[in-house]
Amino acid sequence: MDPVQFLVLAFPGKRPTRQAMAEVTALQFGGRVIDTLLVSKDLYGEIHTVEAVDLPDLHEVAYGPDIVHLIGPDDAKECAALLEPGQCALLALIEHRWSARMVRAVQEDHARLAASTCIPVEHVEQARTALVAAQHASDRLFHRPERPIARSAIVRPTGAPVNLTRS
Repeated sequence: MDPVQFLVLAFPGKRPTRQAMAEVTALQFGGRVIDTLLVSKDLYGEIHTVEAVDLPDLHEVAYGPDIVHLIGPDDAKECAALLEPGQCALLALIEHRWSARMVRAVQEDHARLAASTCIPVEHVEQARTALVAAQHASDRLFHRPERPIARSAIVRPTGAPVNLTRS
């Protein structure tokens, strides 16, 4: 099996939009949807769950011989804590089949995936903007012409930068 990611996609309202569901369906082109569950919190704070297979917009993604119901009530309860009343979340387990060759090569070297994380796009954009601003300030200070970005940094959710260059 290839790397698996657990996604929690939070939406305003009781149901995700048809466009969002179309994009979830498209995930199958680069991976495999293993399980999905829709969690909603009503205006009174009550938590409701629906198997995605029971939703017309998700039926084709959430139905088939590959579907294994691994997302359970504890997952739903934990994710519901992230929601405001009147919101919903689509919980999805996605197998990243696009990485199969890399996974096989790593396993042949008797290596393993020691850590993995997803970094929100907003953090990457903030880090890039800050890096560009710092380079422009440095260029002005030292009267250098503008140049492309030399290094990359990613900001952790705490705001602390992570330097991606090797020492």
